[in-house]
Amino acid sequence: MSGDARRDGLLVVRCQLGEREAFPELVRAWHGPLWRYVRAMAGSPHLTDDLTQDVWVAVMRGLPRLRQPERFAPWLFTIARRAVTDHLRQAYRAPETLLEEADAVVDDSLGGLLTTMQVEAGLGGLPPPEREVLVLFHLQDLPLADCAQVLGVPAGTVKSRLHRARRMLRGVLAERGYER
Repeated sequence: MSGDARRDGLLVVRCQLGEREAFPELVRAWHGPLWRYVRAMAGSPHLTDDLTQDVWVAVMRGLPRLRQPERFAPWLFTIARRAVTDHLRQAYRAPETLLEEADAVVDDSLGGLLTTMQVEAGLGGLPPPEREVLVLFHLQDLPLADCAQVLGVPAGTVKSRLHRARRMLRGVLAERGYER
């Protein structure tokens, strides 16, 4: 078990024992990675804030029942994945919401570094399964086994999705003129 997993496990146990400072510490440690994951999957920074807040509420409610505290990271990203998926399902039922969020993404795309814009543009051009595996593996640095747990698929499927996603991302970036 890695040092980070031990630290997270200890924080979870402290939360489960009712220690007041433990949950804010857990949030400080994981809010950035969680927000970046949700942002990569949802697109809009405004939506990302709302969904991330919903995830933290679900985490707070579910922590007492988490049986493997050292497995906090995959559990957290599984909750986030469900929140994003549920939102996307609802958004597809309401097309006007999608248009508003698309406008917000366009307004937000002017900030940041060129490389960040290129990667975000490329990720936005990928289907959700490929985008998600790249975000979990490369941007969140989750090991293959944890990615497989979050996605609910075998590790071999994660490997094949990663291969396909990398190839697709190279194609999208090349198509948009962002070649090396």
